[in-house]
Amino acid sequence: MGTFERAEAFVYRFARPLDLARWQYHFEGGSSGAVLKALACYQNEDGGFGHGLEADCWNPASAPIQTWAAAETLREVGIADPAHPMIRGILRYLAAGTDFDGQVWGNTVPGNNEHPHAPWWSWNAAADGPPNYNPTAYLAGFILRFADPHSELYERGCRVAQEAFDAYMKGGQPIGMHTAHCYIRLLEYCREAGVRDLLDLPALEARLQQQVEGDISRDTSSWQTEYVCRPSQYIDSPASIFYPRNRETAEYECDFIVKTQEEDGAWSLAWEWGGYPEEWAVSKHWWRASRALANLLYLKGFSRL
Repeated sequence: MGTFERAEAFVYRFARPLDLARWQYHFEGGSSGAVLKALACYQNEDGGFGHGLEADCWNPASAPIQTWAAAETLREVGIADPAHPMIRGILRYLAAGTDFDGQVWGNTVPGNNEHPHAPWWSWNAAADGPPNYNPTAYLAGFILRFADPHSELYERGCRVAQEAFDAYMKGGQPIGMHTAHCYIRLLEYCREAGVRDLLDLPALEARLQQQVEGDISRDTSSWQTEYVCRPSQYIDSPASIFYPRNRETAEYECDFIVKTQEEDGAWSLAWEWGGYPEEWAVSKHWWRASRALANLLYLKGFSRL
């Protein structure tokens, strides 16, 4: 079997229903409706998402990171109608102010500590430091894209987006690749919504170009064993605005994906929980299936399937 067939077999053996529906959507002519049906099982009555949608945290309650994961899935399958029930639910959750401290939506929430989770999702009441805009920059962009421009939520989204922009452009504190991705979505959502005057979007794009070029690890020998930034964190095809300045490394990742596929059809992970061994054993299968899908989508984006 080839790369595709082996990955497909692994996904069918171990993927969650949501990721199997995503696989079928991208590679088998499946419907977005099937993806949404599976995604709906993670949405709570308050409109937010939980239940381990982000598979490193099994907290069933709604949380900003879990809701971010849902918004990414909606974007992936082309759901962009502000009247869609899931989008309206997310806006309702954000408008309620749950997990919002007046400046950012929490990167972690207290309830995480009561359920199996990776250590980076632990909540620490004593944690201090500059605001963490993962996923706040993303959620502000989501609000600007989908909320009623005359609503209080939209006003909040404008303010938070401006604060996030100012914090990033001042460059006082380095940000990680996951936060940078949230800023990329903020840029994209603003452009899609026609929001041109709120932020200096050309300046934001220029800053992100520098960030992406600096984040991508050129030491390809570390890609398989260390949690480092690969081009696929930011780039999905040669059409990406970040492709021209990272072309050689982005193209190399296609070869790397094919070369490092394991015998079972999936790829190794560069992280583990270090606790909750039984739950991690389950989550690890979910992640490997999800990463198999991501790798095949990258190859598809580069016409390498």
